[in-house]
Order: sequence, then C-alpha cells, then structure tokens
Amino acid sequence: MIEKATFAAGCFWHVEAAFRRVKGVRAATVGYTGGTTENPSYEQACTGMTGHAEAVQVEFDPGEVSYDDLLDPFWRIHDPTTLNRQGPDVGAQYRSAIFYHSPEQRERALASRDRLDKSGKLRRPIVTRIVEGGAFFPAEEYHQRYLEKHGAQACPLP
Repeated sequence: MIEKATFAAGCFWHVEAAFRRVKGVRAATVGYTGGTTENPSYEQACTGMTGHAEAVQVEFDPGEVSYDDLLDPFWRIHDPTTLNRQGPDVGAQYRSAIFYHSPEQRERALASRDRLDKSGKLRRPIVTRIVEGGAFFPAEEYHQRYLEKHGAQACPLP
C-alpha cells in the first residue's frame, strides 16, 4: 500500500530532486499547500499572499522506506532553523514545514524534530512547523522534474 508524505523546505525543485533519489519513493510531485487560495498558480504562490508553501508530496512504499527514513533527508537538505527563508529564497512560501497525513506521521515528525533539536548539531532552535496536511495543488507541469529536465543538480542562485 502506497502512503504519502508532504514536505516544504525552500525551493521545491531541490526538495523534489532529493526525494526522487530515495529508494522506495514511487513519486514526488511539486506543488502548493498550506494556503487559502484554491488551486493557486506559481505566480500567485510566489507573492506570499495565498499563504501556500512550495512543497513536495511524496508517494512511498512503507515496505521499502519508512516515514522516519524520509524525515532524515528532509532535515539534511535545508536549514530548519531559518524562519521563512532558505538560502536566497525569502518569504513564507519557502518556510520549513512537515504536513502530516496521520496521527502516526505527526508523532514521528515531532519525535524526529525533538531529537535533532536536542542533539546539539544545530546552532539555533528548529522553527519547522509540523501541521496537518490539507489540500495539495500540483504545480504547473513545467515545474515537475524541473532540475532533471534542465540537467541541474540544485536550484540556481541569483
């Protein structure tokens, strides 16, 4: 049975590419979640006015990869201590968030966050929000597998 997990960690192209490399991930779709506008466009979400985060919805086989195994790369691929910012990307649409889809995912995400926060590996406290997943709107087709289509490994810097 395939399950889903949703993560926001800055530029969704980078997040998608990271999760596509995880064995047991069946699909990773970039899109928008956590906002108030129905089916926002990229241009709308980028204004920050819709409240959406750029996010990636991951479909995974729990027989091959656990939810905890997805949390590990999530914490590694971004700075969970910066509020509404990842690198050069600034705004609430680039916030760090885990959108859980079950009580178990919520518990696992909270435990993972607390372990990392107490580990001493980070210089500042984690600000990642852990919130219930809601409507997820896939981004426009040209955003799907964007880095792969353009032969890039990471998001371009300004």
